[in-house]
Amino acid sequence: MKKLAALLLPAALLLLWAPAAPAHFGMIIPSAPVVMESGEADLKLSLKFWHPFENAGMNLAKPAAFQVHFGGAGEDLRPALKEIKERGFSTWAADYRIKRPGLYAFTMEPTPYFEKEEDCFIIHYSKVYVEAFGDDQGWAEAVGLKTEIVPLVRPGALYAGNVFQGLVLLDGRPVPGAEVEVEWYPGPDLQGQAPYESMITQTVKADGAGIFTYAAPRAGWWGFAALSEADYKLKEGGQDKSVELGAVLWVDFQEMPPAVPVAE
Repeated sequence: MKKLAALLLPAALLLLWAPAAPAHFGMIIPSAPVVMESGEADLKLSLKFWHPFENAGMNLAKPAAFQVHFGGAGEDLRPALKEIKERGFSTWAADYRIKRPGLYAFTMEPTPYFEKEEDCFIIHYSKVYVEAFGDDQGWAEAVGLKTEIVPLVRPGALYAGNVFQGLVLLDGRPVPGAEVEVEWYPGPDLQGQAPYESMITQTVKADGAGIFTYAAPRAGWWGFAALSEADYKLKEGGQDKSVELGAVLWVDFQEMPPAVPVAE
């Protein structure tokens, strides 16, 4: 028995010390976070289920819902989705023409994804804002998703290094102590570099009011995923499995341009 224990102990320690699996993020990335041109503007939106920092792909089935929220109303954009293969994985894209000033919130609800390693289903309700023609009214309001992050800092006016705060909601109520995963998306065909694997996905905790705080160290798109467990289960292989709900918000941080001489 002592020999058996000696053999099993290293294996058990390896399990305890095994690195965490890479974080999954639902993604909606628009071609521009702010539209400033006069007249009409065409947006391209990319939808993925991805490991953003590493730019590593996963298959995304056609979303169960894809909408734009504007002026208090939602519009179904699912018919506009087109499947795009990126490095062999299924992603989706859509075009959207902005015609009026205002704040546009694009949201995605995926079909449930079963993660074998975690033995649970994952449903990420993803959201991104686009400001158009100088009108940003309503950025601090919820759009009514099952779970979502409501910005407490204007999402269309952030410099790299600025502090960002968000309120985590589940069924319209704050989630005290919610765990929020954070990753940087370096852009198409690029991957980030981290000193340690544990720094690929950073994690912050919301306070007792469901509010979290994070300062982005560099420019680009940053994803915030607030995780909760659903109060229901889904079947997989005839067995009930738990469901991880993710409230995902994508926020763009800009580099501050250098100062220039004052115009005469």
